[in-house]
Amino acid sequence: MSQARMRTICTVVGLAGTLLLGACSGDLDELRVDIEKAKQRPGGRIKSLPEVKPYLSHEYEMADHRSPFLQSLAGENPSGPRPDIQRAREYLEQYSLDTLKMVGTLRLGGAYYGLVQTRDGLIHRVLAGNHVGQNDGRVMSIGDARIAVIEIVPDGLGGYLERPAALALSE
Repeated sequence: MSQARMRTICTVVGLAGTLLLGACSGDLDELRVDIEKAKQRPGGRIKSLPEVKPYLSHEYEMADHRSPFLQSLAGENPSGPRPDIQRAREYLEQYSLDTLKMVGTLRLGGAYYGLVQTRDGLIHRVLAGNHVGQNDGRVMSIGDARIAVIEIVPDGLGGYLERPAALALSE
């Protein structure tokens, strides 16, 4: 690019910048009038701060008891139910119990099966004693309209408890 052309471009850009800055200065008279009006208005009273109540301390009287904020030892209730971690997992234990649904029963070779459908549409047979659900659920009984299950769930204190659940026949 030639020097003459470069000088022309710089001149044009400089003039455009000057015009833009000049447009910003504008008429400030209206703003000055508004400021003067605001200064002439009488000032208001500032509300007083609310009264600060003194802090009342409280002495914790249960210091010799177990802290509710610390996790308890896992062996506190050795006689309670425990999940069998050595047991091989069954196929339906990968599904949450609320995603399984009972769709019927089947009597085959003297055995009474419950038919359970997974969310992917596959139907599986279960017998009393089979495990279902993610909370070590064990099938206790199979009825015409209901499969009774007992789950082993944490009790929040380091132990476990048994909780009844069921799969009902869906219509």
